[in-house]
Amino acid sequence: MNLEISDKCTGCKKCIPVCPFGALEMKEGRAEVNERCTYCGACVDVCPVEAITLHKTSAENKDLSSYENVWVYGELTEGELAPVVYELIGEGRKLADSLEEKLCVALLGCGVEDKAEKLIDYGVDTVYTVDHSRLERYNDEYYTESFTQLIQSHKPSIILLGATTIGRSLGPRTSARLKTGLTADCTSLKIDKDQQNLLQVRPAFSGNIMATIVCENHRPQMATVRPGVMERAAPREDARGEIIDFEPDFSHLKVHTTLLDSQKEQKSEVNLGEAEIIVSGGRGVGSEEDFSLIRELAEVLGGAVGASRAAVDKGWISEDHQVGQTGTTVSPRVYIACGISGAVQHLVGMENSDIIIAINSDPQAPIFQHATYGLVGDLFEIIPLLIEQLGQKESSSGANTEQQEKTG
Repeated sequence: MNLEISDKCTGCKKCIPVCPFGALEMKEGRAEVNERCTYCGACVDVCPVEAITLHKTSAENKDLSSYENVWVYGELTEGELAPVVYELIGEGRKLADSLEEKLCVALLGCGVEDKAEKLIDYGVDTVYTVDHSRLERYNDEYYTESFTQLIQSHKPSIILLGATTIGRSLGPRTSARLKTGLTADCTSLKIDKDQQNLLQVRPAFSGNIMATIVCENHRPQMATVRPGVMERAAPREDARGEIIDFEPDFSHLKVHTTLLDSQKEQKSEVNLGEAEIIVSGGRGVGSEEDFSLIRELAEVLGGAVGASRAAVDKGWISEDHQVGQTGTTVSPRVYIACGISGAVQHLVGMENSDIIIAINSDPQAPIFQHATYGLVGDLFEIIPLLIEQLGQKESSSGANTEQQEKTG
């Protein structure tokens, strides 16, 4: 798109205050548009002499050859790199290698030098740092402006962000400024070798199908990825990289919000994202009272309690236990699905588990197609047997330890 201001402009300045992005300024008695314009059209509506016009241009005429390299947004949580950043680095490395391009991280914050050096250890080729006092705490307006300026300066081809609270706010705001697309909550990413486009796969139609989305005519190609979906990158002994500083310009930014104070939310005891063993119950558990069986098995195994959306919707267990597309995405070593049929919405949230054990009375349940081990039968018969056997093993292990201590 293109915004034009004709000679009819009288310099009345009525368009200046209505622009939310500070994209209009007065020069020599006339309004002029700068690179911050997002073509929202607010100024067109208020111009009394119709001097401002908005034109659509063909996307096919846009030169994409100047865009290169794969970027990861280096999100900070309470001053530390968010776990999803390392997952995106692992996936970004594969994409960059496929394209024969560099893997870069955009790191925004205040006092981030040590974090930048840490990222180099994970095989990142370049870390772009935007270190500014205004970025000490996350603010949509300052962060979006900084990120947009950085992207416009270096023109990456692909940008990956975590589908976190911050990523889901910063990603859309930035893509709107850059006039490009963004695919949310991707579960898979790969490169189309022929066209060199990013193939972005995500659940669609309430998770009933998996859609592949391509951004053919615009750059950068932007996507958010849910935490726990991708394999985490590992440190590399031979890692070499560079750190490049970038200074943002806030002189024209109109800030509408100011953070006065923040209070840390009391976290739930449930931490499904980091659990190595998860025992989940679904509709087949039958009632809130019967969920005690799921809790007991999880306790014996030293794991966390999960649930399907059906169980949460029925009020049998709180929402923070929910695993799936609208809950938490997990990748434990062992995932035990009890009375869960295996709807796509749930599978999206746990299919990356190392070992999946399914317990269901229906031998045709879809969950068995994804399970490493399947137990067909009544969970109220199978789970007590498991608890009994595991309990005996634990008792036996404890007795052996005690005997060894006495012998010693």
